[in-house]
Amino acid sequence: MSPDQNQTLPPQTQEQQPGRETQMNPRPDYEPRYPGSGRLKDKVALVTGGDSGIGRAVAVLFAREGASVAIVYLNEGEDAQETKRLVEREGGRCVTIAGDIGDPGFARAAVDRTIKEFGKLDVLVNNAAEQHPKKDIAEITPEQIERTFRTNIFGYFHVTQAAMPHLKEGAAIINTTSVTAYRGSSELLDYSATKGAIVAFNRSLAQKLAEKKIRVNGVAPGPIWTPLIPSTFDADKVKSFGANTPMKRPGQPNEVAPSYLFLACADSSYITGSVLHPNGGDATES
Repeated sequence: MSPDQNQTLPPQTQEQQPGRETQMNPRPDYEPRYPGSGRLKDKVALVTGGDSGIGRAVAVLFAREGASVAIVYLNEGEDAQETKRLVEREGGRCVTIAGDIGDPGFARAAVDRTIKEFGKLDVLVNNAAEQHPKKDIAEITPEQIERTFRTNIFGYFHVTQAAMPHLKEGAAIINTTSVTAYRGSSELLDYSATKGAIVAFNRSLAQKLAEKKIRVNGVAPGPIWTPLIPSTFDADKVKSFGANTPMKRPGQPNEVAPSYLFLACADSSYITGSVLHPNGGDATES
């Protein structure tokens, strides 16, 4: 089979993380596929990494279902403002909050801003992440390990700790892990390790909060077309992104967002400590 038969996307790359959705070709598909039915009516959600990719699709879908949304992002201001516009187009209120969730002070400030703007918090989506592929474990510096863990798992702790005083009975926490937590990734050792940690965090927190009637679940996406991809990999790798799945293509953010909606609303009222796997048929979950 020639390389062209494995092509799923136009070759492209971006020079720095976080990537920009405005520079992607084609743009990821965030549009919800169905009319809203009020499943999150009058709810307030906080979505980290909500400016683009999966986070954008989740924010827009939540808004369609009646939620107000606070989105946290690092420094992708243009993408964040576009997500705000899209949320407001759906009739939702939106606040954008820039900063690094790896900083516990900022995590507290982000939650405080959400409470100040909307008066409560019903759904927390821990979603922000970064990844830095290396071909050899010897190339992974202590600084990179610390940075990846600080964003991908420390940040989940910080934001969740800040949110806990505001989460009441019936609230939901949704943690983004990854297919790499289950099947590994030879060039994303530190990233995969953080995603495995998120699975354990998810299960343990679910047990802890069950008595408070707060549900905790996760989503483990497979290869999804988001700004993290062209800002992580070279053009040749991007060109065949997702081709190794049984469905032979990458997923789109709006194919993942419904998993978050299901876990956020009462449809999943008897589910906690679980992980959903929108991954194109990669049968590795357990």
